[in-house]
Amino acid sequence: MNVFNDAVMSERLPKSMYKLLKKTIEGGLPLDPSIADTVANAMKEWAVERGATHYTHWFQPMTGITAEKHDSFISLLDNGRVLMEFSGKELIKGEPDASSFPSGGLRATFEARGYTAWDCTSPAFLKDDSGIITLCIPTVFCSYNGEALDKKTPLLRSMEALSKQALRVLALFGNTTATRVISTVGPEQEYFLIDKKYYEKRKDLIFCGRTLFGAMPPKGQELEDHYFGSIKERVAAFMQELNTELWKLGIAAKTQHNEVAPGQFELAPIFNTTNISTDHNQLVMDYMKKIANRHGLVCLLHEKPFAGVNGSGKHNNWSMATNDGQNLLEPGSTPHDNAQFLTFLCAIIKAVDDYAGLLRVSCANPGNDHRLGANEAPPAIISMFLGDQLTDIIEQLTNGGPKSSKQGESMSIGVTTLPALAKDSTDRNRTSPFAFTGNKFEFRMVPSSLSISGPNVILNTIVAEVLCQIADRLQNSSNFNGELRVVLRDIARNHKRIIFNGNNYTQAWVEEAKQRGLRNISSTVAAIPELITKTSLELFEKHKVLSNTELHSRYEILLEQYSKQINIEARTMLDMGKRQIIPAVIKYTNLLASSIYNIKGAFSGAQVTVQEEILTEISETLVKFKAKLDDLESALAKVHNGGATHAYAEAVSYRDIVFTAMAQLRAEGDKLETMVDAELWPMPTYAEMLFML
Repeated sequence: MNVFNDAVMSERLPKSMYKLLKKTIEGGLPLDPSIADTVANAMKEWAVERGATHYTHWFQPMTGITAEKHDSFISLLDNGRVLMEFSGKELIKGEPDASSFPSGGLRATFEARGYTAWDCTSPAFLKDDSGIITLCIPTVFCSYNGEALDKKTPLLRSMEALSKQALRVLALFGNTTATRVISTVGPEQEYFLIDKKYYEKRKDLIFCGRTLFGAMPPKGQELEDHYFGSIKERVAAFMQELNTELWKLGIAAKTQHNEVAPGQFELAPIFNTTNISTDHNQLVMDYMKKIANRHGLVCLLHEKPFAGVNGSGKHNNWSMATNDGQNLLEPGSTPHDNAQFLTFLCAIIKAVDDYAGLLRVSCANPGNDHRLGANEAPPAIISMFLGDQLTDIIEQLTNGGPKSSKQGESMSIGVTTLPALAKDSTDRNRTSPFAFTGNKFEFRMVPSSLSISGPNVILNTIVAEVLCQIADRLQNSSNFNGELRVVLRDIARNHKRIIFNGNNYTQAWVEEAKQRGLRNISSTVAAIPELITKTSLELFEKHKVLSNTELHSRYEILLEQYSKQINIEARTMLDMGKRQIIPAVIKYTNLLASSIYNIKGAFSGAQVTVQEEILTEISETLVKFKAKLDDLESALAKVHNGGATHAYAEAVSYRDIVFTAMAQLRAEGDKLETMVDAELWPMPTYAEMLFML
């Protein structure tokens, strides 16, 4: 009801204007500027009728969140009256200040001009902030010189690149009806909820989004009793309001449930085009936080807000579809006979193997460094799960050609009143970073707080490149069928190393992956340079997704964001340690010492060995804690005064020096928490935050 969607446009626009706009949206054709005034007026009238007084060009800068500058529809007339006005020029183009957004060197501080441009392929919508209605117009954001300063521009470019190359391949298979190929995504979103009263007492959650100190409670997730469990009433009320608000925005929130960790939950929408799904996921994260606050809760989207229990990610369910109704990753009942499907499947296999480093950097942020590789998420090694049926077909391809497809069977449950169930042709694998799940791939490495734009820009582009390679070979061959067999056989033989259907969580897989030649890029800092390798620069330049300059800017931004995040976390730890933990421990040791003194004074033969033992142990731990606090302070000073000549060297120092010191300080701090009187501990514990909703 709050979306300027197709139904609203068909009702409010003249038929001729509506058809022109539909051609742009559905056919990827250039926008006809002559329709802008008519669309703008219809959009304004629709918004004003619903109480809107302002509009904004809603964009996605490199901060990873959304941005908006509000302008009213009001124009003053000479007679002092007011006119509600919105022109086509205002719809198509805006000019927010670009100087304070991350640019990675694309813009100097004094160069303030930036432009937003209407993206008509993602519908405008109304945001309701406690009764204040704003018309939001999805836009791209670029610099004065035309470089992309946002996450939407390269995504739209990558979608066009994929469509172009996929259509070339489809044409070779005789498809004459498809005029566009669209990548689609359904992003599942994991998140934590905690009581707001606890959040407000945790500086680390407020400043960093994760707990920097915190001892594990007696019970964690080991009983696995939270997963898919009964949803508590307070959480259910939050979910109900969230669903309602998302549905109003056209976001088809479909599934909700308890996740593995206590206090953790998941929301899954129905898939949409990659561009719209990316916009929707940004709104999902925004509304989760906003609506949680209304219920006295706080939504945590950090990848690892609590050490020792599962963290949160996004499952990026990606596929390709034609505008004439085909899902290009639908294998059919006999995939060995489906040459078109096998071609697109093999293209993805080769793309994932050739550009594994790029897929890894697409999921790199400081929070995900805590999550990847734990027994909850895929390791930092990129591999693919295909399942028994498709893996068998790939093996057949390596040996000349597929002749059969393994079929699913019926499964008898052993209860006469229950029907026999049709088994799928293969099981699923939740440990794989990139798993085939029937008619799509589930990219499970994506961090929970990250925009899904980056991973999908890379997915679209690398698949476009391999499809281009395949199309070139097939177009230059006089024997299509013969050359296709050779192409698929070569890909199967040369890239099957990326296929792994086993348990990705085991150390055995880490060793096997190394033997296969698969890389284990274990940290964000190690992954970021993958953006500016010669191969990457040539890839993105070739498909006009990101220029060399734009790629280098993103390289600089990611490094800078990493260093800043670790710096904020380290300074927060110092503040908490000095101003909260040490005073609390001193207060407790004073009470112990006074207790010992008073007991001895009251009765000379009294036994105080327990109190003395506790006092000794906690005092020794406090000394160690203070020493580690000093070490962290020295580590920060070393990095700040080290004179790193470039962003990469600085990020390496933060990872190797500061982050290491933080881990050592935390170990002593968490030990102190288990020793100090609970009434004196200065911050809410894991037991309170995770279990008291």
